[in-house]
Amino acid sequence: MAVTAAQVKELRERTGLGMMDCKKALVETDGDIELAIENLRKSGQAKAAKKAGRTAAEGAVAVKVSEDGKLGVLLEVNSETDFVARDDNFKDFVALIVSRALETQETDIKKLMALPSEEGGATSLEETRQALVQKVGENIQVRRAVIASAPEGCVGTYIHNGKIGVLVSLKGGTEALGKDVGMHVAAVNPLEVNPEDISAELLDKEREIFTAQAKESGKPDAIIEKMINGRIKKYLAEVSLTEQAFVKDPDTKVGALAKSQDAEIIAFVRFEVGDGIEKEVVDFAEEVRAQVEGS
Repeated sequence: MAVTAAQVKELRERTGLGMMDCKKALVETDGDIELAIENLRKSGQAKAAKKAGRTAAEGAVAVKVSEDGKLGVLLEVNSETDFVARDDNFKDFVALIVSRALETQETDIKKLMALPSEEGGATSLEETRQALVQKVGENIQVRRAVIASAPEGCVGTYIHNGKIGVLVSLKGGTEALGKDVGMHVAAVNPLEVNPEDISAELLDKEREIFTAQAKESGKPDAIIEKMINGRIKKYLAEVSLTEQAFVKDPDTKVGALAKSQDAEIIAFVRFEVGDGIEKEVVDFAEEVRAQVEGS
């Protein structure tokens, strides 16, 4: 039977797929829209599985804080290209995931994705992800999520261009202070809150490097030891949040900024999109050549 434009339009509205894909699906099912949707869902899941092996190192980070300001969630969702990361469908998906993560306080990604997209709903977050993969034609992955709490203060947040996200747990303080500290963390990327939080293993490695550098000076051992201790002290100040010069006021240390507002920085977490993901280097000329030869 002939497939009508109205049928194609309805299938497009219900699946979000392109016109030619919808027309083809309807031709294969003799105009049966429900059967076409079922077949597209099956093929979409197959396509999603194929795309799962492709590197997704772009995307976005998102934050959401509870109404009382004492609980916050930060997560990262990846796509293959920045183009898709700017798509409204992708943004809506990220907003959905971060909301459900805060509602359920679930940060185990496998467990999170098994949850319904809405309380009592029949469609899981994973099924929603697969539908998005089918719609945008890229691998989409929810990579990581973390919860921060501040029972004696508030959780501050900062997002930079959707690519760097920070949660800051404060004892005392205000949302504005949390945002300022978060902005600093986004810009400077400290290792820990306080100097004493730096691991002994990391300090040992730095001391080994400083020792090798100091010995090249040819100075006496007593002087070398003082040089090493001085370098270690400087290193601790450089990588510890509270000892760093505040980006908006270099004359003030971040720890002093918090103290001036009767607050204490308890913890922070920083996500940067694609951090630690090995990106695939694509030779586009070679890729086009391969496609031509294979056609």
